[in-house]
Amino acid sequence: MSAPGMDAAPVIRVRDLRVRYGTTEVIHGITFDVHRGEILGVIGPAQSGKTSLLRYLNRTLEFTPGGHSEGLIEVDGEDVRRTRDVYALRRKIGMVAPLPVGLPLSIYDNVAFAPRAAGLTRRAALDDLVERCLTQAALWDEVKGRLDSLGTKLSGGQQQRLTIARALSHQPTILCLDEFSIAIDPVTTMRIEDVLKQLKAEMTIVLVTNLTQQARRLADRTMFMLEGSIVELAPTEQVFSATPSDQRTFDYVNGTFG
Repeated sequence: MSAPGMDAAPVIRVRDLRVRYGTTEVIHGITFDVHRGEILGVIGPAQSGKTSLLRYLNRTLEFTPGGHSEGLIEVDGEDVRRTRDVYALRRKIGMVAPLPVGLPLSIYDNVAFAPRAAGLTRRAALDDLVERCLTQAALWDEVKGRLDSLGTKLSGGQQQRLTIARALSHQPTILCLDEFSIAIDPVTTMRIEDVLKQLKAEMTIVLVTNLTQQARRLADRTMFMLEGSIVELAPTEQVFSATPSDQRTFDYVNGTFG
């Protein structure tokens, strides 16, 4: 797979990014681009800096005590640290956490909450948006008859898809997923993977995953991080080939360590 939009200006541009918590540096000066319309898979063992990268991207790192960063991340040419409207940035970047976190609201209101907060009040428009997002998350057919039920009463896999629908309600141009399948069954995981393949036509996706074969199935390019540094970033077929550019990549994707 070759990434779409490789000749165009990158939608995400990272330059010499360093992140630390207190005195402990967890990302050591990494540089890379993400291109419009691609799925970038980010793999690596625990404590590689993958989640910290996502936290920096949408400005939630600042909520972590002792979190500090240096370097640059630009989204659509704008330095995320200097953006005047952090809320607009977070609407542009949808985030899906490892564990589903449902709001104590109805299924409908879980999806409609953010659009309402942004000023969308017309019921017909909200109805259309809720149906569209739940459909995109492969959940509509399962819940369309009980939209007034509590979202927290859904199964774990359904709650994770509801989380995706809620992220899509912002109409983001970038979707970041942080090990979304860690707490759901393989069948639901495959359903969400099918969703991501379809969403790729509408947005750029950054997929942090602890499942190397998930990156192999989905990603146009894969980035292997180890101890806060990038070991390799290449087309996915090269990363998973018998001859990646670094022996550590081969060892990790083949289960020698990690």
